[in-house]
Amino acid sequence: MKILAVKFREHGFYTQPFAFGGEGGNFDPNIRYRGSLQNYLIDCGDEVILVDTGLPAGTPEETPDENSVAFTGKDICSYMEAFDRLGYKPEQVTKILLTHKHPDHSGELRSFPNAKVYVNKDELDAPELQGLGNLVPVSFTDGAYYNFPEAQKICDGVFFIKAKGHTNGNSIVIVEMDGLFYMIHGDITYVDEALYENKLSVVFDDVAAARETLDRVREFVGNHPTVYCSTHSPQGYENLEGKRVMDLDNPVPTVFEEVVFSNKEASGKYVCSICGYVYDPAEHDGVAFDDLPEDWRCPRCKRPKDKFNKA
Repeated sequence: MKILAVKFREHGFYTQPFAFGGEGGNFDPNIRYRGSLQNYLIDCGDEVILVDTGLPAGTPEETPDENSVAFTGKDICSYMEAFDRLGYKPEQVTKILLTHKHPDHSGELRSFPNAKVYVNKDELDAPELQGLGNLVPVSFTDGAYYNFPEAQKICDGVFFIKAKGHTNGNSIVIVEMDGLFYMIHGDITYVDEALYENKLSVVFDDVAAARETLDRVREFVGNHPTVYCSTHSPQGYENLEGKRVMDLDNPVPTVFEEVVFSNKEASGKYVCSICGYVYDPAEHDGVAFDDLPEDWRCPRCKRPKDKFNKA
């Protein structure tokens, strides 16, 4: 068995208030942790499993400025190009384990014709999943997995675990391999520093559930040799490639993102840094983003205007 990162964006950032501020507190907006976008592939030998499937092709890059709280990064390539570079074909993928509905995790589900898409049954009503005929609703009927009360065994060494909070149907994946536990978690945290500091991000559907899940994750990491594989931090693939076990008492030294803001002319479109929704004035009667009411929210993930960046 092997796990590979499907890398498609780099040199993003997440500010400290965004990454740490889910339960309040005063944090420094000038601290920008490194950001990226990658999902993961599990090659079990007899089948190929994906954990999430990137942004949809054609999602424009954001153009962040000094006030941006988050930036998903610059394109390396599209998700499908990154997948192809690993040497696999879409037809080889037999299962997709979806951590949650957001398009930076579900964007290319339709590109894998032979795959069954395993998804928490509580996520089935999500607009991103409508029209898919290959969904497998998961009810987590296999009982507890260590300190997580509800889990489903997918195959030998691969477990799908209910982890509500970031979304109401959020899940994580744990792979047992060579005496280590590889935790592929979607967005339990956006940056590893938040796991060390025990902080929630500002993005959640249910803050109490998000807190409970983070507590369980930290308990698990404290008791088992865990390689923590994030979606939004390059530490995710750095941990994977180095087989680096998380030690909550001895954090890996932080390397901050050095940001040079672009002066290129913006398109008039705006992109949600949380879910990838593109606001195009041409599709909204010509109403410019800046002219939207201050209480306007993303139609897809319901986040406020300050989570959008220029495209």
